[in-house]
Amino acid sequence: MARVLVAEDDPDIRSLVARRIAQLGHEIVEAGDGDAALAMALEQQPDLAVLDWMMPRRTGLEVCRAIRSDGGIGRMKIVMLTAKAHEDDLARAFAAGADDYVIKPFRGADLQQRLTALLDAR
Repeated sequence: MARVLVAEDDPDIRSLVARRIAQLGHEIVEAGDGDAALAMALEQQPDLAVLDWMMPRRTGLEVCRAIRSDGGIGRMKIVMLTAKAHEDDLARAFAAGADDYVIKPFRGADLQQRLTALLDAR
């Protein structure tokens, strides 16, 4: 079982993602904004983080960069979950250190497969 951080400011989407991950048997920690997401990442040290790009206080991209620059949690797997679908956005996310990128709207089964692949590769 892995610990997965779900950081999403929309409570409905956060709940949907958390349910999909829980179906895989993983432990979930949740955050509703970027500052809370970074604090949870540092405190809980999850194996994987699912980060919404457009969050209050700190964007998912900023959280991703902060995680990658931290020696203790820098190897955590990170998936950006966002409606930003332009090629430049994908390039920025990968340059910031994201391991994968899922565009909203998404299929729950696709998200589960991607997360499973990342967790199996750790």
